Amino acid sequence: MKKDIEIAREAKIKDIEEIANYLEISDYEKYGKYKAKINPCFDEKKDSKLVLVTAISPTPFGEGKTTMNVALSMGLNKLGKKSISVLREPSLGPSFGIKGGACGAGYSQVIPMEDINLHFTGDFHAITSAVNLVAAMIDNHIYQGNEKNIDLNNILWKRCVDLNDRALREVVVGLGKKTDGVTRQDGFDITVATEMMAVFCLSNDLYDFKKKVAKMIVAYDTDGNAVTVDDIKATGPVCVLMKDALKPNLCQTLENTPAIIHGGPFANIAHGCNSIIATKTALSLADFAVTEAGFGADLGAEKFYDIKCRQAGLKPNMTVVVATIRAIKYHGGQDLKKIDEENIESLKKGFENLRIHLENLKKFSKNIVVAINKFDQDTNKELETLKNLVENLSLKAFECDVYHKGSEGCLEICDYIIEKSKEENDFKVLYDEKLPIEEKIKIIAKEIYRASGVKYSKKALNEIKRINNLNSDKLPICIAKTQYSLSDDPTNLNPDSEYEITINDIRLNQGAGFIVALTQNILTMPGLPKRPAAYDIDIDDDGNIMGLF
Repeated sequence: MKKDIEIAREAKIKDIEEIANYLEISDYEKYGKYKAKINPCFDEKKDSKLVLVTAISPTPFGEGKTTMNVALSMGLNKLGKKSISVLREPSLGPSFGIKGGACGAGYSQVIPMEDINLHFTGDFHAITSAVNLVAAMIDNHIYQGNEKNIDLNNILWKRCVDLNDRALREVVVGLGKKTDGVTRQDGFDITVATEMMAVFCLSNDLYDFKKKVAKMIVAYDTDGNAVTVDDIKATGPVCVLMKDALKPNLCQTLENTPAIIHGGPFANIAHGCNSIIATKTALSLADFAVTEAGFGADLGAEKFYDIKCRQAGLKPNMTVVVATIRAIKYHGGQDLKKIDEENIESLKKGFENLRIHLENLKKFSKNIVVAINKFDQDTNKELETLKNLVENLSLKAFECDVYHKGSEGCLEICDYIIEKSKEENDFKVLYDEKLPIEEKIKIIAKEIYRASGVKYSKKALNEIKRINNLNSDKLPICIAKTQYSLSDDPTNLNPDSEYEITINDIRLNQGAGFIVALTQNILTMPGLPKRPAAYDIDIDDDGNIMGLF
């Protein structure tokens, strides 16, 4: 089969004006022929359906969650329902690192994939500039006399760059002459892990964004009081930098179904959902908004429900869980070298991972369906076994060959989604945000990760005490955890209930409106692998990009 980039280049892409006209959008700014910034629109009276696409715990292969999202939006459109695929923007870190791009695959992609996977419309550059502007203003504030008495050992704000660069995790700034600033220890996060990205994605509009930015804590003073972005007079200039970035981006799929791509926090170290602005705009323009949340349901879906839906007042109508035969066999312990061989026992054993995710999702809502992302090596016996295992949980599973067939490969599940989403979903969040911090973390650990309890470092307990003293504890929890396991240990693929989650640190994201609990070995600045994807990316003499996928 052709490579993804070859398929994308052969697509009959429409001028973005045609896509905007189809959605009856008149207020937009073109970024070339195939991308546009659109003004947000919120029609609270429109009876649109919100579909969340999530997945089992990730494996080295990738489960095709974005591919399925794109295919479902195209399938719903083919069945006569105006639908929009609502996705996150890819980060340059994974694009040049180990994961690759995030535009789908095969005949279920969003395009123009080269643009989307690289600089797109510049949103991430704006966020990076905004974060680094705040950092520059903190250091200038200190250099110019430190009016707010900022404690140099208690500065929380880091600089950022949207690349994987382990050498920037810990740095020293202000070296050189006296006029080069005050010497202190600093560090970098990847842009998609910053609170600025979270605020960007959890704001309803520019006014709401400005309020949230003003509340972000950058440091503590020598008396232990919080110092905010507003305290160092950085709110206004940050909002000026972000004015255009806050407008959602419109593009299209291979089958010319509209796609809105906006924001992109990681789900293992942030809340992992596209922007509220994008989701609400899609719901205002279409019959179905098909959105996604990063990594497995234990991370992306839980945070989508407990953070994004809680803050935005959203109520999803349907949840689609993506699974593959080989991923389930991997969780069942099958050797990677033999992963394509039929093995019913490994499949049954690995189904435990999917079973837990499905049971967890039932704690939030009842309209759930499994999409089996089908591959050539899957046998009929394996597919039938998986469908029967799912049906034993009183749920439905559908085979979907969307990589080869696009929308044609998922029409059966799309019919089911249309009918099932008419039913009441009984949506609810997992916990009361007014509970104590430790109680909320315990609920997530036990109910979602199936742990017996939670252990805290001394640092984490001190941060909880500080947050309580600030009266900022009545916020939802965002747990930063490995994506590869239900537990906080990436090597423990099938954890039992006799383990404890370890919380090493706690961070207050006061602007974004949640508290981050970091488990063991979680980094907010990834590093490149031994053989990064960047090795294969090039451009020919005619300006064609090669090696991007």
